[in-house]
This record gives sequence, C-alpha cells and structure tokens, in this order.
Amino acid sequence: MSYQAANPLSEEFGFELSGPLAGYWLAFLRIVTGWWFFHAGVTKLIEDGLAYGYGPIYLQGMGDTSIGPLAVWMGNNLAWFVEAMVPLGETLIGLGLLFGVLVRLASFFGVFFMALFWVGNAGFGHGVVNGDLMGMLLFMTLMVFAAGRYFGLDAIIERLSFVERHPKLRYLLG
Repeated sequence: MSYQAANPLSEEFGFELSGPLAGYWLAFLRIVTGWWFFHAGVTKLIEDGLAYGYGPIYLQGMGDTSIGPLAVWMGNNLAWFVEAMVPLGETLIGLGLLFGVLVRLASFFGVFFMALFWVGNAGFGHGVVNGDLMGMLLFMTLMVFAAGRYFGLDAIIERLSFVERHPKLRYLLG
C-alpha cells in the first residue's frame, strides 16, 4: 500500500518561491502595505497639505533614543523638509507599492520610515517586537523578494530596452 495514495496533499500543491501561491501572496502583501502607507500619506496631505507639523515634533521628542541627537537636530533644523516629506513620502511609497513601480526603492524608504517610527517609539512597553518592527519587516520582505515583479508594473518596466541597456536599474525595480 502506497503512502502517497492515502495522502490528499500528495497532489501538485506547493509553496515554492517559484510557485503561483508565492507570487499571489507577495502581490497581496505589496498591495496591502501600499494601501496602508498611501492612506496614511493622503490623509495627512488632505488635512495638513505639505505642512505636517507633527513630524518635526515627533523627531524632537526622540532625544532619549539611540539616534536622539540626529533626530532632534533634524526636527529642529530640517522641520520644513520633514513637514513636507512625511505626507509626500508616505503617499509616494504607497503609490509605488500599489502599482508595483520601483518597489525596491519604495520599500527601502519604507524601511527608513519604519525604522524611525520603531526607534521613536523606543519605550518598548510591549517589547522590542511591535507593529513598527513588523511594518519594517514587511517592507524588507517586499524588497528582498522583488514583489513588484508579481502582478506589478516593474515586471513590464524591466523588459524595456532602456532597462536592458542599464541593468543596474533592476536594483530599484522589482
């Protein structure tokens, strides 16, 4: 008697990275993460435009963290830049992920944002593993697995002759 005959999971069904389920899952993660950041950014743009005042205040309050001096300096001296870049950055990161365009670049900046949020909320009252760290891991996953190649425009852009002539651009795509 064969073990395979009695096992309903012995059929062709796998979770390999080259399989269809992995592609669907990465596309789903990319779209959900993109919506999360797009919604956060657009909401700030609608409410405050490019003058999101909480960004510099958030950085100024990071004095007790490991990157405190840099964050406080940024909050004090680059407030004009931070006010505009928080809502604009979140919106652009979200759009990039939603449409699958420049996903690695967008994810890199998503990691940067989430790292600042994670360190900024460094009270770690619920431990080191919190929502900010999980968001950072989501962006890292999208970057590492080139999630824009799965049902995203990066798959089309990578086939353009311009990208084929400049293959280093693929580091930003995917």
